[in-house]
Amino acid sequence: MKSIKTAAAPAVTVAQLEASYPAYCKALRMLVQDGTSLNKIQRTVCWDRLQLLHTTLPRQYRDPVVHYAMVKRDVDQQQALAH
Repeated sequence: MKSIKTAAAPAVTVAQLEASYPAYCKALRMLVQDGTSLNKIQRTVCWDRLQLLHTTLPRQYRDPVVHYAMVKRDVDQQQALAH
């Protein structure tokens, strides 16, 4: 199994990253729903892991900036419908 070492965290395998992908997506959605700025989101662990997945497996995982834009649009539409 391939191990990836990040600066602030212990080594994590690609399999561990992939297994936790839904949690990272959920965390991103929660941050967007809370109104957290993109600048602050980019300093989170979930962003770092989403970026790492995209860098390691770009064909399977989209760029986190694109992912953020899609989530932001969806959250904005849901909030508009709620009001």
